[in-house]
Amino acid sequence: MTPVAYHRPADLAAVLALLAADEEARPLAGGQTLVPMLNLELLAPTAIISLIDVAELRGIRRLDDGAVRIGAMETHARIAVSDAFRDGQALIPDTARQIASPAIRNFGTIGGACAHGDPASDWPAALVGAGATIEIAGRDGIRKIAAEDFFLQFLTTALEPGELVTAILVPPLPGRGRYYRFARVDSDYPILSIACVADIAGGLCRFVRLAAGACGPTPVRVAAAEALLAGRPRDAALVRQVGTMLASAAEPIDDVRGSADYRRRILPGLVARVLDEVAGP
Repeated sequence: MTPVAYHRPADLAAVLALLAADEEARPLAGGQTLVPMLNLELLAPTAIISLIDVAELRGIRRLDDGAVRIGAMETHARIAVSDAFRDGQALIPDTARQIASPAIRNFGTIGGACAHGDPASDWPAALVGAGATIEIAGRDGIRKIAAEDFFLQFLTTALEPGELVTAILVPPLPGRGRYYRFARVDSDYPILSIACVADIAGGLCRFVRLAAGACGPTPVRVAAAEALLAGRPRDAALVRQVGTMLASAAEPIDDVRGSADYRRRILPGLVARVLDEVAGP
């Protein structure tokens, strides 16, 4: 590796100043993606900016409006055991509990995962399914963008040069939340994943949000499919139609975990399975 400067600023203002001064610098959160990429020489930054001492990027707290604010430096492990989430927001800790292995959950951060923007990973689909908002800081101040608009393409997000993910905001959600990942082994990337928030009572779907992951360059959400379920009794034919609509909108690839055709074929069944779990006792 070529020489790389290392900075360990104490606050967010210092981080943003360093990013503004050097567009080739890279922030270091949990390091579960950045460090392997450095070791493989896929990245050659001029500087590494550690975020470990930046207290403004930590904390999980429930806001007055019922939303939950998750600091970008919160690890998957801490999110998994937080009691801040209510009702459909349970999708978020449910996702965190299933990510990779304990070692990665203890170090990896939600902000780092968002900034990396890997569509095969778990957080993009979960955040789109939860209707979350990404909070971003830069030289021009704070801006907020819906998760659905944040993930743009493979490893490409709405972050501009000099910007940093500072927090994730999860709105209050009715019903129950569930994240279902289908993988070869628990610690592997999912072959396919489904994030679901639904309020189902007496067989009637009063509210539903669905997002599929690992089946395209960004998470797949089809508002028309959700509208098909909302306000109607949940029956097998209707659920199958919703799953088929998601599969038609997906753009999966062939890889070592499964073919594109395989992913499209199993997606409707996984949608039915996660809706059964959300509607269960």
